[in-house]
Amino acid sequence: MDVAELGRTVIENVEKVLVGKRDAVRLSLVCLLCEGHMLLEDVPGVAKTMLARALAKSVGCSFARVQCTPDLLPSDVTGVSVFNQKTLEFEFHQGPVFNQILLTDEINRATPRAQSALLECMAERQVTADGKTYTLARPFMVLATQNPIEHEGTFPLPEAQLDRFLMRTSIGYPSFSDENEMLERLRLRHPIEDIGQVITAEDLLQSQTEARSVFVHEKVREYIVRLVHSTRRTTDLAMGASPRASLALYRAAQAMAALDGRNYAAPDDVKYVVKSILCHRVIVAPEARLRGHGASEIVDALVANVPAPIEKGRQQ
Repeated sequence: MDVAELGRTVIENVEKVLVGKRDAVRLSLVCLLCEGHMLLEDVPGVAKTMLARALAKSVGCSFARVQCTPDLLPSDVTGVSVFNQKTLEFEFHQGPVFNQILLTDEINRATPRAQSALLECMAERQVTADGKTYTLARPFMVLATQNPIEHEGTFPLPEAQLDRFLMRTSIGYPSFSDENEMLERLRLRHPIEDIGQVITAEDLLQSQTEARSVFVHEKVREYIVRLVHSTRRTTDLAMGASPRASLALYRAAQAMAALDGRNYAAPDDVKYVVKSILCHRVIVAPEARLRGHGASEIVDALVANVPAPIEKGRQQ
């Protein structure tokens, strides 16, 4: 199964649960192909949890959910050593992070200490506890959610941790027709109970390797670097994107091309993912914020001002 066929199969299966949210589903699949992590920032009740559950069931990966609260401990995420009175030794009991897809619901309600427990897992795919290092199974993805409206009793994610997420996106409210169809689908039971596995984890691992082999022309690579460098030069941003953003754009463009059935990345692939990759990695300058400009508008302006290379055969 090639990457394009795998993508169509998974997207069609997930869309049995999520109606009219193909962009969010495609971006989550891009994250999986890039071995990255996703932050879903949206209001309650728009199916953020359903997206994670449907994705895990579709690709045949183990799934766990952590509901973040202020009393959540790092060991509640990574695991804890328990003394066995029969063997007189400590035994490590693995936490939910040892699943292949981990949903951390309302991550900003956890304390910084609990949030930091995910850093090593997300960056290095391993857990260190009691002086021992445990390797996490592949594929591995953290899908975190947070409510951008309610801030009381929350702990905003620091920039270093935000940078660990390959993408940040939102699902958004459904349209009238989509919400009407959703009600009909939920009339008897939730469709999440009926969908099953459509690919294997091995298929996904093979597709991850194939996505990395997608050719990226030097001009497209330079376009990615120019976009990232433009965030560091504009006065509208107090902090631009890091080199990790360049790598994220590069990998995501490869994955987008593979999903479209191409063996080369195009500038349009970069443009499709640029906002979800850059917006959470920059800090808007106070002056720009006073003028009512947000990260999304500023990134849009930068993309419009940075000339993209033109593919042969598409010249006007």
